[in-house]
Amino acid sequence: MNGKILVKELLGELPLTAEIDWLLRYRGKKSKSRFNLDALAEHLPEIMAQVTPHAESAPSGKKIFFFASWHYWIMHTVLSGLTLRGLGHDVTLGYLPYSDYDLPISRFNLRRQDLYARHVLRGAHPLLKIVSFLDLKPAPRIPAALTQAVERITFYDTQYTLQREEVTGSEPVYLLRRERNLAAARKAFACFQKNRPDVVVVPNGMIQEYGAVYEAARCLGIPTVTYEFGEQDQRVWLGQERLVMFHLTGELWAERQKRKLNAGQRAWLESFLAARQGITSGDKFAHLWQKTSRAGGDKVRADLGLDRRPVVLLPTNVFGDSATLGRTLFSQSIAEWVTGLVSFFANRPEVQLVIRIHPAESRSVGPSIVDTIHQAVASLPEHIRLIAPQEKVNTYDLMEIADLALVYTTTAGLEMAVRGIPVLVSGDAHYRKKGFTLDADTWDEYFAVLEAALADLPGQRLTPEQVARAWNYAYCFFAEYPRPFPWHLEKIWSSLEKRPLSYVLSPQGRAEYEATFQQMAGAAITW
Repeated sequence: MNGKILVKELLGELPLTAEIDWLLRYRGKKSKSRFNLDALAEHLPEIMAQVTPHAESAPSGKKIFFFASWHYWIMHTVLSGLTLRGLGHDVTLGYLPYSDYDLPISRFNLRRQDLYARHVLRGAHPLLKIVSFLDLKPAPRIPAALTQAVERITFYDTQYTLQREEVTGSEPVYLLRRERNLAAARKAFACFQKNRPDVVVVPNGMIQEYGAVYEAARCLGIPTVTYEFGEQDQRVWLGQERLVMFHLTGELWAERQKRKLNAGQRAWLESFLAARQGITSGDKFAHLWQKTSRAGGDKVRADLGLDRRPVVLLPTNVFGDSATLGRTLFSQSIAEWVTGLVSFFANRPEVQLVIRIHPAESRSVGPSIVDTIHQAVASLPEHIRLIAPQEKVNTYDLMEIADLALVYTTTAGLEMAVRGIPVLVSGDAHYRKKGFTLDADTWDEYFAVLEAALADLPGQRLTPEQVARAWNYAYCFFAEYPRPFPWHLEKIWSSLEKRPLSYVLSPQGRAEYEATFQQMAGAAITW
């Protein structure tokens, strides 16, 4: 520890040092750290003026406890919390003023950031009750189940942060995250015991302090709602009494699986899937993963040097992504699955294996699946083609020439099923076992299904009935499972400019969004 950090650690333990420093040097000034709530401070007076009349006349609702850490989530939960207050609910926002989830911070700087957060969040009073987790006393003891949950969350945190699957428990980030997660769990447990809310609402709920607070509520039997944002603008995923990132669509699918899409529904899905192949987000998306425009199947086949032998496409996930954490079925990891397939196909020159590394890996901080593959097989045979994340290849051109797809949990598997391509799933994907994929529960089953598929690739093409089923499920997942929501996390202030709280709380805005906010508050989701 260098001298400057040591001094701040010592100062952080002394009463009022951070308070005096903030009052003399920072009060009334814009934030100079990554923990930045300045935009919220600028907008809050107008937001409060818009919400107050609604809050004063709304019937009393539930006691809702929101939790947030990191400045973007704090700002977003303030907007959501104030909207629910405008609908009549009694809302408390608990927060932690961290600027980074994976780096240590001195006690002095943390207290100073908390003073800044209090100063900004005071602008939401009296509509929101604000609770700094730094003020809360931890429970002296917590249930063993909650301690075990903290260990699981910390394991996921380490995978998520380092973007790798192997975790020893000795990594500095593991030790940091365990300390913070345990502290959050103990404080949340004590807080909820003392002042029990009707529902606890937590972003994600799977990782970091979000997971700790979620699990504390679960241990106490308090209803929970988790939520997260995907690629679609003006849409949010909600999970009631479950982790939202697992995309548990069972209830929705039970209601819809016998449906035949009408012309309007099919047209919507065709337009959506076509837009998803592009590189410009437009109005439908907050982000897209493709970085290269479509060139066509024939062009990509020629560019990659592929001949007319059958093509097996393996699009990968990203190590440590929330879409893969806790999704193993029979393989120990994504790496084991991929390297096992590379070894299998090394002796199958009658087919061409194309491995498409996820384009998001170009921003990854962890090991690439490319490295994992080369460690397992030093020299790839000519019939195995590896496409690195930065290569200018559109994944949808590869789908056009694929005869079989091998997937872990990537949504590309669902999109290929829609195209009639047989898809063999190895991870716990939400679209698995819905009637249009090839599935297995053990390694032996997996390779038996794979061998059978390779023996008759033309015969594995999905039947018209299976394709229709895939279209129906895709419409469920893309059009119905995400709920209408006014502000995407990646576009908070531009979204707020288009859809201010005065609009969201107006009759027209309520017609669009009130059901989602009430479901966020725990009202049953009906399909």
